[in-house]
Amino acid sequence: MKNKILVIEDDADINTLLKKILERAGYEAETAFSGTEGRLLLKLNTYDLVLLDLMLPGLSGEELLTEIRKTLRMPVIALTAKAGLSDKVNVLGSGADDYITKPFEKQELLARIQAQLRRAGDYSAVQADASSPQKLTCRDLELYPENHRVLLRGEEIPLTTHEFLLLQLLMANPQKVFSRENLYQSVWNSDFYGEDNAVSVHISNIRKKLTALTDEEYIQTVWGIGYKINL
Repeated sequence: MKNKILVIEDDADINTLLKKILERAGYEAETAFSGTEGRLLLKLNTYDLVLLDLMLPGLSGEELLTEIRKTLRMPVIALTAKAGLSDKVNVLGSGADDYITKPFEKQELLARIQAQLRRAGDYSAVQADASSPQKLTCRDLELYPENHRVLLRGEEIPLTTHEFLLLQLLMANPQKVFSRENLYQSVWNSDFYGEDNAVSVHISNIRKKLTALTDEEYIQTVWGIGYKINL
């Protein structure tokens, strides 16, 4: 079965180009030209991945991304014309699983899509193989690997795939301090580059979501080393 990808891009030429690239690579592609149209399609259909332009008329890409992360779990790759470090950090912090800057190379785009679909597929396979329900706990924080749920004092915390896997790794190894390199290689299944800020951004994002409900610290920074769960 073909993976189904939703392209949300208001530039007609780029939208058409992305659809052609995806279909020639063997994907099923649907397109939307505004945030509002994209939101409607997401309510009506199921997709394996979303390519989301951040600068959309009406409902912006950032606003739509926030809505997506409240209920949906599929990977989102942001399309952005901004290439600065702070822009990339903001994209990841907003809930995107990855980003690609415009103009983009077809090979890089397809490689990033394949990586996100592979990660999502690997996670689904782990869920399917689970023989019995499992739960990880840390004080009032509960994580359920089998159905990708995190509860804090009974209230569900919406996490992206990478955020969930980071928290799961920390909670499953409560005595271990993980370096950023350890976390990146374990969660992203990719080589680590020292300047890569993805881990720090995702940890910060998890903390923000938790501190919205509690003042207690659940992820501890071990200076000079990395991170651990705070028992």
